[in-house]
Amino acid sequence: MRGGAHRGGGTAMYSRILGTGKGIPGQVLTNFDLEKRVDTSDTWIVERTGIRERRILEEGRTTSDLAAEAGRAALEAAGLPASRLDAIIVCTVTPDVPMPACAVTVQQKLGANCAAWDMAAACAGFIYGLSVGDALLRAGNFRHILLIGVEVLSRAVDWSDRNTCILFGDGAGAVVLGASDQPGILSTHLYADGAQAGLLSIPGGGVICPATAASVASRQHFIKMNGKGVFLHAVRNIARASLDALAHNRLTPDQIDWVVAHQANLRILEGVAEKTKLPLSKFYLNIHKYGNTSSASIPIALDEAVRDGSIKPGQRLLLAALGAGFSWGSALVQW
Repeated sequence: MRGGAHRGGGTAMYSRILGTGKGIPGQVLTNFDLEKRVDTSDTWIVERTGIRERRILEEGRTTSDLAAEAGRAALEAAGLPASRLDAIIVCTVTPDVPMPACAVTVQQKLGANCAAWDMAAACAGFIYGLSVGDALLRAGNFRHILLIGVEVLSRAVDWSDRNTCILFGDGAGAVVLGASDQPGILSTHLYADGAQAGLLSIPGGGVICPATAASVASRQHFIKMNGKGVFLHAVRNIARASLDALAHNRLTPDQIDWVVAHQANLRILEGVAEKTKLPLSKFYLNIHKYGNTSSASIPIALDEAVRDGSIKPGQRLLLAALGAGFSWGSALVQW
């Protein structure tokens, strides 16, 4: 197996996104379906979140299956065989198993022979992974990297908790990153605040609360969230990170063609649009179809926007997200 040694070629000036892909489960769970499970309604969910349905991974399929599906599509779009990959980065908080990394399973399913590792920054995972991939390519360590954001949150959701079960869905998105002498990823900006970790977490499963009969009975292995706290921090920090990216690149809101932000809640994105003076019409939105897919949401939206012709060569894209940790960040991309 090829390890950290790169294929050479010197230091690249830039990295670019060469292809996109997604993996979407076939099973659809609508708000009307949820009305039969918990005390909620389609109207209530749509008004507060903008979500109308989400996808649920079928029994017998795994996180790595979805990731590999998205990865194949991205490789095909890039015209690159898996044998030419130098690294696979999988961003997820819902891997197949705690050990080994989901990325090594994806590597085998794709038939690749390269370095492979996971990153866990929850909903900000794709931005974090993009920053790492960009740095490795610019440094000349690698020539081609497959970056995947994937989550199977339906298996980490407490379906008796109406405050969280309405929000989350499953899916995977991927991009192939390549070294280039042409501008692509212009900048990335990463932030974290561990003091807010308790607002969004899965308490069980680690060394603090290993799996026991008691931890399972008390539902410690499911997502716990302080919705109001997450909302306030998300609006403020996604907006700040977005403005930081604009300032760093000496750009104004009117010079941005598309905002591809984490699709957690439509009301959050409306708040970000107001604070940044970026009109909501510039935000690519698909939250109504998928709900919150965490680290998968930005690459899924990217793939859809590219394939439906919304994103065109030469356009400037602003990417931004916030997730558990809290971890958040932004990126400025020239398509």
